[in-house]
Amino acid sequence: MAAPSSSAGFGGMSSDNAKGLALAVSSSAFIGASFIVKKMGLRRAADSGVRAGYGGYSYLVEPLWWIGMISMIVGEIANFAAYAFAPAILVTPLGALSIIISAALAHSILKEKLHTFGILGCVLCVVGSITIALHAPQERDIDSVREVWDLATEPGICN
Repeated sequence: MAAPSSSAGFGGMSSDNAKGLALAVSSSAFIGASFIVKKMGLRRAADSGVRAGYGGYSYLVEPLWWIGMISMIVGEIANFAAYAFAPAILVTPLGALSIIISAALAHSILKEKLHTFGILGCVLCVVGSITIALHAPQERDIDSVREVWDLATEPGICN
């Protein structure tokens, strides 16, 4: 368990929350980009062999697909690490940013169409994630197993 940090970090949030925020955002960037890189690898593999959708495995020898897979693994590790520093209410909504990054990169790199409602959805997702991140509550310190038990058996938890 990470040691609590009382020093203020970015925007008045604790330094642990700021670390978790940075890890969550970088996780979204790695994961969002990985989808695009893997799709580019799949397209390249389809040009030289049987498409993956038809049972082909030529993508397994495509370096671009592996770069995308490694990028996704790095992103998932960063996401897992983010939960060690920041509460789930801060980290989880930021995971949605990977979809936004993927949509923006697909539009610009893969030349896929992003229609008005797609753009509106992306904007709303970003606004919601930022709102939640800015207003995430501070975690309080838990000092004993008894306190964990008391919190776990509160009426709001066990209905």
